[in-house]
Amino acid sequence: MPQGEYIERWQKLHGKRFDYDERKRKREAREGHNASQRAQNFRGLRAKLYAEKRRKEKIQMKKQIRQKEQKNVKSSEPAEPATEALPQYLLDRSNEKSAKALSSAIKSKRNEKAARFSVPIPKVKGISEEEMFAVVKTGKKTHKKSWKRTITKPTFVGPGFTRRPVKFERFIRPMGLRYKKANVTHPELGVTVQLPILSVKKNPQNPLYTQLGVLTKGTIIEVNVSELGLVTAGGKVCWGRYAQVTNNPENDGCLNAVLLV
Repeated sequence: MPQGEYIERWQKLHGKRFDYDERKRKREAREGHNASQRAQNFRGLRAKLYAEKRRKEKIQMKKQIRQKEQKNVKSSEPAEPATEALPQYLLDRSNEKSAKALSSAIKSKRNEKAARFSVPIPKVKGISEEEMFAVVKTGKKTHKKSWKRTITKPTFVGPGFTRRPVKFERFIRPMGLRYKKANVTHPELGVTVQLPILSVKKNPQNPLYTQLGVLTKGTIIEVNVSELGLVTAGGKVCWGRYAQVTNNPENDGCLNAVLLV
C-alpha cells in the first residue's frame, strides 16, 4: 500500500463518520471567509504569492462565467457564395446563427433525462433535528454531557446488524421502530405487494439520516422485487428496484411506497 493512502484504507475498513457529508459541506462554505482572512493578514512574500494564486483562480472563474453567458450570443457564419446577384444594402449582411437553438436542444435532452428519474413526491417538508432526535439523559455521564440521541422516526437496519457497545453508541434505533418490509405499489400494473427492504438509498432530509436508515416521507428505498418476476430489457430477472415512501410511517404504523418504473 502506498504511504499516503492510509486514510482511504481506514475508510474502506471502518467507514466514514455519520456527519462526514455535513462537516464537508460546512467546511466548503467557510472557505470563502478563510480566503478573505488570509488575504487580509498575510504580509511580505507570502502575501504576494497568495495574491498571484487568487488572481489566477479569478481569471479561470471569469472564463467559466463568460462561457455560460455566451450561450445566447449570435455568431456570424461565413457567407456562402450567392448564386444570384444581391442588392447593395444586403451585401454587408451575413447569415447569423443563434446559439439559442443549440442550448434549447441541450435543455430538452436534459429534461428528457430528468423525466426518466422523476419521483412521485418531488418535494417534502423538512424535519428538524429536535423532532428527529430525542436527547438521552439516563446515566450519570450521559446526563452530564447529553451526547447520546434516540431516533424517534422509523428506521431500517440490515439483517446482520449488531449494536455498538453502550459507551460508544451515539444514535439509538429502537427495536419497535425498525421496519423490514414495505407495501409497494406498481403504478403500471396497479397491484400492491408486501416486499422486503434491501437498503435505504437516499433520504432527502439529510445525508446523516440516509446513513442511519431513517424512513420518512419521500425516502428512496431499495426493495426485493424477485417475487414479482420483473425482467430487464436483456431478459435478466430484476433483483432489487427503487421505490419512494409516500406516507408518514410514524403516523400510520406501516410503510407504503411506489415503485419507480
